[in-house]
Amino acid sequence: MIENREISALFNLLDDPDQEVFEKVSERIVSIGRGIIPNLENLWENSADITMQERIEMVIHKLHFADLQNSFIEWKNGACGLLQGALLVSQYAYPELVLAPSLQEIEKMRRNIWLELNSYLTPLEQVNVISGILYSYSKIRGNEVNYEMQDDFLITKLIETKKGNAITNGILYLVLCDMLDLPVKAINIPRQFILAYFDHPFQFPDTGKQKSEKIHFYIDPLNGQVYSQKDVENYFKRISVPPTVSYYHPLTNIRIVQHLLEEYAKCFTTEDNKYKKEDLLSLANLIGE
Repeated sequence: MIENREISALFNLLDDPDQEVFEKVSERIVSIGRGIIPNLENLWENSADITMQERIEMVIHKLHFADLQNSFIEWKNGACGLLQGALLVSQYAYPELVLAPSLQEIEKMRRNIWLELNSYLTPLEQVNVISGILYSYSKIRGNEVNYEMQDDFLITKLIETKKGNAITNGILYLVLCDMLDLPVKAINIPRQFILAYFDHPFQFPDTGKQKSEKIHFYIDPLNGQVYSQKDVENYFKRISVPPTVSYYHPLTNIRIVQHLLEEYAKCFTTEDNKYKKEDLLSLANLIGE
């Protein structure tokens, strides 16, 4: 723990009834960095005042969030790996999260899929192998997006509980395909998180033609069901949306993680957790393309 007179003075001011004083004190504590967290935890344990404990919890949250903001900036300015971005979202909910178990389980899935793949398989056969390992062997299940089920938006919880939604299931599917060099990408279909198997390599010529001709088929990450181009066209008719070229472009990793943050933010609607919604939307804006 860090010990000095300034920290003691700051801690004595944490229960000041003046909100403006508290904000200034918390800002100064946050500026010291996460090394002060053990001091705050010790203070929390030795405080019997609920309001004081809540203020300490908020300061600890601000310290973790400041670290997370820096991590997202580094991620955006680096390789922008999809798995790393999704893990950062999980760390918003669980700042002390140990990532090794999730990484080990994903590697196990990758290896099981790799053992079943060979160069003679068609794209559809390749996807059937992946879906078989994920949904039959590993027992991954998909729930419709439900903002009351917060953990469904966290890839680490998906790995732990085998339950996610279309977004987290889709991210896991994409991560595994990337590890195995398979050209499966998320696309921007309205109101859905859908994957598409592209020609390899996929490149869009600068023409006005419908670019879905580069796509072999579509994959629903909830359960691995495969859809044809006709199925997708019928979906557009059903929702009365004209299928423009932009809907068939692959989403970047940054946009996928941004979408995950935006959707996760919708889980927090009460006055008590409004700050979490603001945090997540600010992270989405921070990495915005």
